[in-house]
Amino acid sequence: MEKKIGFIGLGNLGIPMAKNLIESGFHLQVYNRTLKKAEALDQEKITICNTPARAATGVDIVITIVSEDAVLHEIVSGDDGILAGMSPGALHISMSTISAQTSEQLAQNHAQNNTQYLAAPVFGRPEAAAARKLWICVSGPPEVKKSATGVLNSLGQGVIDFGDAIGGANVVKLAGNFMIMAALEAMAEAYTLAEKSGLDREQVANFFSDTLFACPIYQNYGKFIAAKQYQPIAFKARLGYKDARLVLDTAQHAKMPAPLISLAHNRLLAAVAKGRGDNSDWIAAFGEGVSEEAGV
Repeated sequence: MEKKIGFIGLGNLGIPMAKNLIESGFHLQVYNRTLKKAEALDQEKITICNTPARAATGVDIVITIVSEDAVLHEIVSGDDGILAGMSPGALHISMSTISAQTSEQLAQNHAQNNTQYLAAPVFGRPEAAAARKLWICVSGPPEVKKSATGVLNSLGQGVIDFGDAIGGANVVKLAGNFMIMAALEAMAEAYTLAEKSGLDREQVANFFSDTLFACPIYQNYGKFIAAKQYQPIAFKARLGYKDARLVLDTAQHAKMPAPLISLAHNRLLAAVAKGRGDNSDWIAAFGEGVSEEAGV
């Protein structure tokens, strides 16, 4: 008999993640604000639900992968939120990029509801999600992490434990996204400098990604920046700006000066201010931003 789990959030990451869970033998009770997106899934292996509460009813685990802290709060604690549907002892695995403070609040809400919460944000673009190559960071009580192992192993290439403090994995996720932003800015400036100096920016990018910077971020993102290829959109600039804002808020909460975080934040804010938040990838916020300033 198929094991049922709830699954909420059918965005660019959610769709391939849901497909992998189905392939692993799970039947999904799915909810998404735009229900039409569920058409991308095997209809015999899903039950489409009209509310988050319904998606969380009668299952031991419900996964959320949504874009905003405020949206997640509503999905969890709203009138038709998952807390209204979850059985005592059931587990909510939150895989969204959110603040540590949001995770802490949600964990408190679950404790009051006699349900469980695990922070499990992911690293990887949609193609990595489709290939089960996500890196999954987790934090929370040991017994909760243990009960989530089977499901998480169906989604990624590795699960890394960052301790018992609920928000730990969320801080790691934000720190990692900031490091990607910093790399995007560095590549955009370096390859534009090469172009302005009469060199082939793609040749320069290939050299660095094959030698000094032979790692996925410089290889995968670098080829897009070098070629000025910013379509199709894998991650909207608006969502990148949201993440940059969360990183900056986290730094301020920790009383840590963060000049480079501020630069990345402003780069993404500029893209949103120019009306590119929803029709541009976050890579373009850096690549196009630097090119425009350089006049190329």
